[in-house]
Amino acid sequence: MTDTATTILLWLATIGSALIAGTFFAFSTFVMTSFARIEPAQGIAAMNAINTTILGSAFIPVFVGTAVAGVALAVLAFLPWNGAASLAMLAGAIVYVVGSFGCTMAFNVPLNDGLAAFDANDPAALPLWSKYLVDWTFWNHVRTVASGGACVLFVSALIWRS
Repeated sequence: MTDTATTILLWLATIGSALIAGTFFAFSTFVMTSFARIEPAQGIAAMNAINTTILGSAFIPVFVGTAVAGVALAVLAFLPWNGAASLAMLAGAIVYVVGSFGCTMAFNVPLNDGLAAFDANDPAALPLWSKYLVDWTFWNHVRTVASGGACVLFVSALIWRS
């Protein structure tokens, strides 16, 4: 039973981390750059709209579900320890939970909350928006690499388990 559950969780974590990596990759490579090219009030409004919409979208169950699967896989990696497969499973879980989920909670969400509290039409919005674009995008790059790396580690665990 544990073997089947582990395999199912590994597949879910693989697919989930790939989907999340792709979403973050899109933001890192063209969404934030596009927002930087439009008027700050428009960029702030668009980002705030995304941040509100994302909470009710399919993104949240995939994002959180992948973190939950990662925590479960971190425990299952030891039951029993299976060398490289267990190490890849444990590493993938840590990379996703800390680098993607943890980074989001510690950095991106507070930046989003700060942006939401600011009046986009206030003349002081430009320096805030400029700093937001740099800081948020940096942490998004971290999340992109972490999610993609976790996906590679989960795939490796699947291969080494077979």
